[in-house]
Amino acid sequence: MSLSKRPEPCILVIFGASGDLTQRKLIPALYSLMCDGLLPDEFAMIGFARKAKTNESFREEMRVACEEFARSKPINEAIWQKFARSLHYQQGDYGAAADYEVLCKRLEAIERAHGSGANRLFYLATPPEVYPIIIENVGSVLCTGAAGSDRHWSRIIIEKPFGHDLQSARELNAHVHRFFREEQVYRIDHYLGKETVQNIFVFRFANGIFEPIWDRRYVDNVQITVAESIGIGNRGSYYEKAGVIRDIVQNHLLQLLALTAMEPPAEFSADAVRNEKVKVLKALRVDTSRGDGTVRGQYGPGKIDGQLVPGYTQEEGVAPDSTTETYLAMKLFVDNWRWAGVPFYVRSGKRMAKRLTEIVIQFKMPPLLLFKETIARAIEPNLLVMNIQPHEGISLRFGAKVPGSGDNIQTVVMDFNYGSTFKTAAPEAYERLILDAMLGDSTLFTRSDEVEASWALITPVIERWEAGGGSFIELYRSGSWGPKEADDFLAADGRKWHVL
Repeated sequence: MSLSKRPEPCILVIFGASGDLTQRKLIPALYSLMCDGLLPDEFAMIGFARKAKTNESFREEMRVACEEFARSKPINEAIWQKFARSLHYQQGDYGAAADYEVLCKRLEAIERAHGSGANRLFYLATPPEVYPIIIENVGSVLCTGAAGSDRHWSRIIIEKPFGHDLQSARELNAHVHRFFREEQVYRIDHYLGKETVQNIFVFRFANGIFEPIWDRRYVDNVQITVAESIGIGNRGSYYEKAGVIRDIVQNHLLQLLALTAMEPPAEFSADAVRNEKVKVLKALRVDTSRGDGTVRGQYGPGKIDGQLVPGYTQEEGVAPDSTTETYLAMKLFVDNWRWAGVPFYVRSGKRMAKRLTEIVIQFKMPPLLLFKETIARAIEPNLLVMNIQPHEGISLRFGAKVPGSGDNIQTVVMDFNYGSTFKTAAPEAYERLILDAMLGDSTLFTRSDEVEASWALITPVIERWEAGGGSFIELYRSGSWGPKEADDFLAADGRKWHVL
């Protein structure tokens, strides 16, 4: 997990190179890494996709993408020319074995031309339904290091979603392991590449004042929010099958929860960190003491930034009578010694009032007999808020006496902001994660048992919904913070959501 090391010479193959992820994230991330001097001089990249393109047309498209999306702006012409020479394109069909043979010969020629050796990193930026056939062909045709060569390595990065339920995740893991050892597999969750997410490690384990109070004795509840202001865009057919529970909750949100609740690892290594995360995921349970422990919602028409936007059922590719959830709130418990009895409230939604991801640690109220009743009522609980996006930082809320002769107490906030403190733009998540995969550091990637543990929690929830035993779909207005029932959900516990 380092942005100071340079990897060995290697070649990166991106399957799905004509797609949105490649243009908006992957190529701009690679270009920024080259600007920072973090790519090896002997580096090459080849894109593989169905669309017909030449090397030249692919490079022109990627330049436009970097001009718009790369962190390093404006384009440095000398660096771009060097970077462009490393970009190649190969048309092919994901299911055609002959096209992989052609790709293999092309790889060997590019490796000789660039001196990149036979270290190969494969990136699956494709729809998940073609993962199995690509994995099989990569493992059997293109993978030079699968047998464990001492001189060369082969690794594969697999995008989410990794399965759509517990059984499919197990089957996909078994299929991957037919061709790759677990240490060669990098299941990517871009949230883990965000600076503030990684800073959870440092904040908790490098500071002596917070870890001692990071448990059930002092924490009243934990709230994790992943809110998006956008709708589903042109992903209607995908979202109808996924919903927010598969799109965000099963992966991004549970990863944030695991990092927040995990025990200190014995050492800062990939397996030690992931071992502790798995323990949290296996200790998680949904609170079903009232209903099924969830509130589901679906956005209706409303206004975002003054613009009228349609409701979910008016989106392209969505059934008019769809019961797919675009909002979900859940109440979870981590049944271990540290967190027993502390509720973890999580929520995620589309078409919310703003784009925001945060983790809120709410501490228990102190005994207030020291203060007059009128003053005590004005005191709010202490909050520690970790802002993941869009503005990465940490804030601490506590009570302070208002200057003067009275006894008035007011809530104040201490803020730390990455941008204003370090005066530099943080690397994009994909920059860090691609570099880590090249370096062979899997700390920020998801292990097979981790994926299955999260699906083991989520799959029964989905099955209850499908059986008709779950919560109803509540409508909420686009541009709001979700359905009123989600507020009632916490109010029943005598709590309320943190005001975003």
